[in-house]
Amino acid sequence: MSSNKFRIALVQLVVGGTKENNVKKAIDFIKQAKEKGSDVVILPECFNSPYGTKYFSSYAEEIPSGETSKALSQAAKENNVYLIGGSIPERDGNKLYNTCTIWNRSGQMVAKHRKVHLFDIDIPGGITFKESETLSPGNQLTVFETEMCKIGVGICYDIRFEEMARIYRNMGCQLLVYPGAFNMTTGPLHWQLLQRARAVDNQVYVAGVAPLTEKGSDYTSWGHSTLVDPWGKVVVEGEFSEAILYGDIDLSTVKEVRQQIPVSLQRRTDLYDTVKKGEI
Repeated sequence: MSSNKFRIALVQLVVGGTKENNVKKAIDFIKQAKEKGSDVVILPECFNSPYGTKYFSSYAEEIPSGETSKALSQAAKENNVYLIGGSIPERDGNKLYNTCTIWNRSGQMVAKHRKVHLFDIDIPGGITFKESETLSPGNQLTVFETEMCKIGVGICYDIRFEEMARIYRNMGCQLLVYPGAFNMTTGPLHWQLLQRARAVDNQVYVAGVAPLTEKGSDYTSWGHSTLVDPWGKVVVEGEFSEAILYGDIDLSTVKEVRQQIPVSLQRRTDLYDTVKKGEI
């Protein structure tokens, strides 16, 4: 591909109860993705562990000394890809985090994103879930650079906060990545909608990469990993089957959209600053 184009792989895998099997499956998919020409491979949220507050502590590892981190580092190096490692439960002292590791082509960890906005919701007749029962929130935003473009990273519930995506765009990102395990209540309603909204608002590509959960699991993931372009068009979308989804990123599309609809040049920061100061 040209310097303006590169391929990303969205790995939508079924997560079971055995960490070793989950990690091995992810490594196999990374190799397959490279064989199909991928430059960036993205794993889903909580890919080495069942998703649930009762699992996080027993599956948690230190980063980057844990077994999962070592496996991802080796896979990134052996396959010469940028690897966005979905997320795993991270143990740091007496705290647990929902953490995404990012590895460069040499297998070096170049960034680590701890989920900033924890998934605490209560929908009567739908779902009640509180990550804050066991997890602590991260306190920083995460951007990393490749030879193709800058990439911003969030995890699942982070996608609901448009300010975060706006900051990433202002920092020069052209691709935003959100590993996420939306549920069967909010997934059909909001998962694709939020990706398209973040893409159109910020004129970037947005990738949402979801796991699938085994039948009978306490938590059922909506799946439907998706790539959206800066026009808000869905480039590729999965369903409920385990698969690698491929999407070709064309950075000239980002430039085209921003030139034709120059929202960043027309933002009324003078007005917004006045509102912030309470003068209106």
